[in-house]
Amino acid sequence: MKNKNTPMCIILITLLVCASLLSSGCTSSEGSETAEVAYSNTLVLGEMWEIETINTVSGDGGTLICEKAAITETLVGANPDFSLKPGIATSWEQLEENTWEFKLRDDVFFHDGSKMTAEEVKFSLENVIAENPRVASMLKIASMEAVDDYTLRIETSELNPILPGVLHYPDTAVISPSSFDEAGEYVKPVGTGPYKFESFDEQTRVLTVVKNENWWGGEVGLDRMVLKGIPDPNTRAMAIENGELDFTVDVPYSETDRINEVEEVNVEKYKTPRVYKLDVNLEHEPLDDVRVRQAMSYAIDRYEIAEHVLYNVGEPAAGPFLPSMVWANKDLQPYTRDLEKADELLTAAGWVDKDGDGIRDKDGKPLKFNLMTYSTRPGLPPMAQAMAAQLREAGIDVEPEVMEYGAINDRRAEGIWDLYLAAYNIAMVPDPEYILSNWYMTGGPDNGPGYSNPRVDALITEARTIADLEERYRKFNEVEAIVYEEQPMIIVAYYGCAIVKKDYVSGYVFDPTAHDYRINADMYIEK
Repeated sequence: MKNKNTPMCIILITLLVCASLLSSGCTSSEGSETAEVAYSNTLVLGEMWEIETINTVSGDGGTLICEKAAITETLVGANPDFSLKPGIATSWEQLEENTWEFKLRDDVFFHDGSKMTAEEVKFSLENVIAENPRVASMLKIASMEAVDDYTLRIETSELNPILPGVLHYPDTAVISPSSFDEAGEYVKPVGTGPYKFESFDEQTRVLTVVKNENWWGGEVGLDRMVLKGIPDPNTRAMAIENGELDFTVDVPYSETDRINEVEEVNVEKYKTPRVYKLDVNLEHEPLDDVRVRQAMSYAIDRYEIAEHVLYNVGEPAAGPFLPSMVWANKDLQPYTRDLEKADELLTAAGWVDKDGDGIRDKDGKPLKFNLMTYSTRPGLPPMAQAMAAQLREAGIDVEPEVMEYGAINDRRAEGIWDLYLAAYNIAMVPDPEYILSNWYMTGGPDNGPGYSNPRVDALITEARTIADLEERYRKFNEVEAIVYEEQPMIIVAYYGCAIVKKDYVSGYVFDPTAHDYRINADMYIEK
């Protein structure tokens, strides 16, 4: 016989259970507290570039994934003075002129749980060599052999003293074969670092990583990081002030002191291995005239720019390297502003103000140039404006234009440009060869101006094969002196980096060898 009271009994029992659970505080309230605790140790980071890719092999994601997301790690690290130190390789030795042997850590696991051995390192390097011509040209690897599980032997195609330094370059960071699908297509970065890839939203361009509980380096401070690309410096500043971000970099420099006074926000200023450099299109007259380039350099007031444009987040520059770098030519001093010297050089080159309008002319043509730059790095647009004003005082008409990075690349590829102001890293590889050969060698990958000097080519070619550091640096110092005189690229200032973070972000340590900044595993949220 069916019990007519069953539905009512079920309702009463349900109500009693819910009341009991609510009174004990063990249901949804505890769940929400648990979730809040889990997410309270999440860092929301405002990256200065749009996150276009997570591909570390053939894309531009190597630096982001290695240094800013801390997913991958390199075989070789670098100390603050740019000397090399072990990374996930414990040591290295040059056995013969073209033979190197790297010993690997035996306690490193990939994020997929597999152990890192020499075979996986070999696989990873072979992939980046095949897909990244710039890295391949720097490594000069002819062959590799996994001697045993934790020994990798490398044969180079020629003498390459900077091989260990190149293996500090973020694009060489080691990834697991499981980063690729069965068809060999790149899927996601599976590395060995303190953080693991969780997701990348291709619509919002937001990258999320989570703590690697099995990191060989020990305890990791944050549970999660959310990386958002915010190219506009003003937007980054507003986002950290209104609480959308916990950490960002390079807000407008004119705002750094004010932002530092905002409650719970802290601004830290650091020197970093990067320079503000004005590329000069040597295929355009009269920029092919060394006297014109020298006059421009004398007309620029580097000290005024450092103090009143960069607000001392940077300093006047001479050569391409920081004076603190062991290999820098310390005899070079920044060009000081000298309008009389600029006038002497320009007049000798035939450029004089014949019509009295303040702009020099020659054969009926004004001395006028366009100057391209971009806004992602906050020092660039005001520097371009300041330099244009300073150059005008010397009778040179410069029209600055702030453009999207892609449009700049298109204009440079088509040759429709005169001057290009940008900020360049100078220590991705801790050795002078990396910069001097890329910038000043005929046909170098970063030789945008098209500079060519047989003496410079010969010195670089000779110096790159010298293993003795004192002699090696002496040869490269000669190169620095020549390009300092010829000014194919006008070095204006050394870069400064402004780290902006909430007061509750603890444990951050600035790494001066990083591309922009490096997230370290000791960071955590203290609140």
